[in-house]
Amino acid sequence: MAPQMLSAASKLTFKVHRRQPELVSPATPTPREIKLLSHMDDQQGVLRFHVRLIFFYKYEDDNSNGGKNRDPVEVIRKALAETLVYYYPFAGRLREGSDQKLVVDCNGEGVMFIEADADVALDEFGDDLLPPFPCFEDLLFEVEGSSGILNSPLLLIQVTRLKCDGFILALRHNHAMADAAGLTLFLTTLSELARGDHAPSIHPVWYRHLLNPRVPARVTRAHEYDATEPAAEAETFACNDNVQRSFFFGQSDISALHRLLHPHQRERVTHFETLTSFIWRCRTAALKLDPNTEMRLKFIVNARPKLKNPPLPPGYYGNAIVTPVAISTANELTERPLDFTLRLVREARLSVTEDFFRSLADFLATNDQPLYEAATLLVVSDVRRSGLENVDFGFGKPLYGGLAEARAGDFQGLIFYATHKNTKGETGTVVLICLPAPAMERFEKEVKDVLSGGNCKNDFKYHFYFTA
Repeated sequence: MAPQMLSAASKLTFKVHRRQPELVSPATPTPREIKLLSHMDDQQGVLRFHVRLIFFYKYEDDNSNGGKNRDPVEVIRKALAETLVYYYPFAGRLREGSDQKLVVDCNGEGVMFIEADADVALDEFGDDLLPPFPCFEDLLFEVEGSSGILNSPLLLIQVTRLKCDGFILALRHNHAMADAAGLTLFLTTLSELARGDHAPSIHPVWYRHLLNPRVPARVTRAHEYDATEPAAEAETFACNDNVQRSFFFGQSDISALHRLLHPHQRERVTHFETLTSFIWRCRTAALKLDPNTEMRLKFIVNARPKLKNPPLPPGYYGNAIVTPVAISTANELTERPLDFTLRLVREARLSVTEDFFRSLADFLATNDQPLYEAATLLVVSDVRRSGLENVDFGFGKPLYGGLAEARAGDFQGLIFYATHKNTKGETGTVVLICLPAPAMERFEKEVKDVLSGGNCKNDFKYHFYFTA
């Protein structure tokens, strides 16, 4: 069974009427101070970008919270002001201090908020609500002068009522302030206060000093920034016709991928390792690079469970992520068995320990931090356990809640994994990926050829193993 390629109703068009953007400040006075970000937050070439998310809601409000008369715009705007009392740094602005290090000016200016209405019903978006979404630029309007990393609002939220009993919440947040786990904490508090709670279930803490470099710094590992400058981008990636698509992988697809592995690998392989190895191979083949091109894979790992000395408190909402790297050539990835690629992915994943994290913090404090934005780099972000799909403002859980696009700033080599239940009721993993249009066609064919049992192209060989 080949994976299902999913896309929103791409031909759908509609109009969105927006009211004047406004700044929402904390509901009560908050401290005016300067807060330092950690070196993990302030990775100049890596985390200084905005992340865009979107949540679709069908109005399932119950009478316990005021019934159908509750306006989601007013509910969320009020709860946002209350949430900023606890998360008041989000109401401030990022500034550059000495040595270009970021600090938060907690001045209480507020976050950007937009109220809107759209002449479209929820069911017009199609049965499978998955990115890319039509008219997204109207559902999250970029207010002029608000999109800078420095001296700009750290959050932009737009709540759009639909012409049915539904609404859309879209937001843009500055990644230097929080990772996926941290943003989920913020949204959880926002949803709790919107449902009428008087305080967050988990109180946020700043505590960025817990990730300070050691004294003296001890870089004990080789880190991803040590890698040599990658080769020039492929000609196909330099074009301007990049497209985004979502692919659904059900359990039968994962089982088919397992058959590509040697029997002794199947017993200890993880879902993430199998899927990531396969996606890396397919993308490499689709890009049609020189066989000797060095390919690099990074994937984002939440290091919180690894940190014991000291541990991070439950309310820590800063960046606590690392990106281990796997490196190979295009030829090796496409010609050798999938077991080879899987070993590279597993070795990178298992390299993440507390010592790795502390060593990286020391490295970032004492070294330049380049950003590689070539087609040769693939970054995987797995948000299946983030909890974004559970954010409930009192109107029910979202029909879709998560990342809106497969890019980080101008870098479009980022892909996301999210949990999704398709129209058949099957729960699986959605992979959101961005590629130039010609490469996307080849990527789709590579995936389908393998998982449907068709003939693979000669330059992309698979080795199938079957137990006796």
